[in-house]
Amino acid sequence: MQAQRYQRGSLSILKRKLQPDAWAFRYYTEEAGRRVYKRKIIGTVIEFPKRRDAERHLNHLRAAINEETAFAPMNVEQLAAHFKHYEAPLKSFSTREGYKRMLDNQVIPKWGDCGLAEIRSIEVENWLRKLPRKDGKPASPATKSKIRNVMSAIFSHAIRYGWASHNPITAVRTSAKRLRDPDILTPEEFQGLLGELGQRERLLVLLAGTTGLRRGELIALRWEDIDFSKNIVNVTHAIWHNVEGETKTPASRKPVPLQPLMMDELSRWRKSSLYRSDQDYLFPSIQKNGTQPLQPEMVLRRHIRPALARMGLTKKIGWHSFRHGFSNLLRENGVDVKVAQELLRHANSRITLDIYQRTVTDERRAAQELVFRDLIGDQNLETLKHPKSAQKEEVKSVSS
Repeated sequence: MQAQRYQRGSLSILKRKLQPDAWAFRYYTEEAGRRVYKRKIIGTVIEFPKRRDAERHLNHLRAAINEETAFAPMNVEQLAAHFKHYEAPLKSFSTREGYKRMLDNQVIPKWGDCGLAEIRSIEVENWLRKLPRKDGKPASPATKSKIRNVMSAIFSHAIRYGWASHNPITAVRTSAKRLRDPDILTPEEFQGLLGELGQRERLLVLLAGTTGLRRGELIALRWEDIDFSKNIVNVTHAIWHNVEGETKTPASRKPVPLQPLMMDELSRWRKSSLYRSDQDYLFPSIQKNGTQPLQPEMVLRRHIRPALARMGLTKKIGWHSFRHGFSNLLRENGVDVKVAQELLRHANSRITLDIYQRTVTDERRAAQELVFRDLIGDQNLETLKHPKSAQKEEVKSVSS
């Protein structure tokens, strides 16, 4: 079947006497071989004051209408709308919202009107290289890499539906290399922080630091997730922007072991908590009467960072810093990469190695020393260590 033209429909303001004016969307469907025109009210001009606001709200509706017939998206904006409607919902809530934000704020404003065949790899690469942040400073390598990946994802989506023969983003080069290594706490600093915190915040930091749980997984924990008989926590959900949903990946749903001392801490916290039933959150919001978990950023701002300041530390510490620190300590203690991957619940070990684990300075020095000894040799090594005595031996040898 030959692909049909993508139906955009028409959007106009419907004047009303007794109610606020509304945005009306007109389109057609094929019924019994006849074209039937229809109208749907999108919302009032109060809900969507500007036309572009109503247009954005239409993206999903347009994708649903055009799905009923074989069509070929005319441009990147239409492809992105179809992707958000059919592919993005398969992802976790945080990933889905991240895709939507990057498509709406960066990709569509720049490339939305371009036809799929018009996208050139080098043009996208040059655009990403110069991409600024809102404050005018250059965007971080990680941001550029994420935008590149979501553009690649929508073109892969087009290939699956037969709307494109190749993915032009595959040849786009970006680097996700950090501009600076993330700050982490040393074991001594971590211990000092625990001594500065109250019971609730202390337990939060203990869990984050000794399990590597992500922020959204941590605050989504309910008492039913803690298995006191097996000393494990079952990670089943995550919360992002007050929305509870699936974990980041299927691998993230693996249970995490807990140490006996941690189980004791949890038992004491449950006894002192106002919300201790199986369905209650471990760390509920008192203001919300336990119906929502507390805000993790509030804990950082009001408790953890002031405690670090009292300790005289200027490190930039966030919730993910504890996960980085956990990963780094696994490596320092010689934990096998596969075991570290299981504990961190990464989809594959490459993520564990490439993203989270920083090479320890002592490890680098020891590895370099092995090569250095082989190249220099033991005799020359002694000469380098004691150059003056070697010179005396050389003079003595010449004199004799």
